[in-house]
Amino acid sequence: MRLVIMGPPGAGKGTQADGIASRLGIPHISTGDIFRANVAQGTALGIEAKRYMDAGEYVPDGVTNSMVRDRLNQADCKPGFLLDGYPRTLEQVGELDSMLNAGGAALDRALELTVDVDEVVTRLVKRAQEQGRADDTEDVIRRRLEVYAEQTAPLTALYAKRNVLSQVDGMGAVEEVTARLLKVLGV
Repeated sequence: MRLVIMGPPGAGKGTQADGIASRLGIPHISTGDIFRANVAQGTALGIEAKRYMDAGEYVPDGVTNSMVRDRLNQADCKPGFLLDGYPRTLEQVGELDSMLNAGGAALDRALELTVDVDEVVTRLVKRAQEQGRADDTEDVIRRRLEVYAEQTAPLTALYAKRNVLSQVDGMGAVEEVTARLLKVLGV
């Protein structure tokens, strides 16, 4: 399966993506993890990405698209993948479509986790305290939520029009949300 998981920061995408990808035997590809690894390694990409991440903005499409293209061309993605954090803009949807079309494939399902905004802020503040993540200040979290609403939310309309969108309640215990996602996927 070729899947995308969407939802605002803090919706539990990473946690759910790990479990779903493991269950399906496909790689979980998180752009956030790729960005953080590059920042930690001090690569040119990491330095550029960090400027945007620290401001709560998205890393530019050109940088992100190149990273995703390289990753999807790796052998472990042949049977499928679960993208977490990509695409985030309509332009990135077009780029993903081009990547998949080049290989004669298409996206099977776009999963959107829906959550309460106040709960998201609480989750992210708690995660920042537990993990010492400097990029998760309350101001940055609120800005990310604004950016999500402005730039990413329109993707749901496009994927709904293509009949590949499944909106899933992301509130509740991890196991409950996982069960809802697996039911939508027919697994």
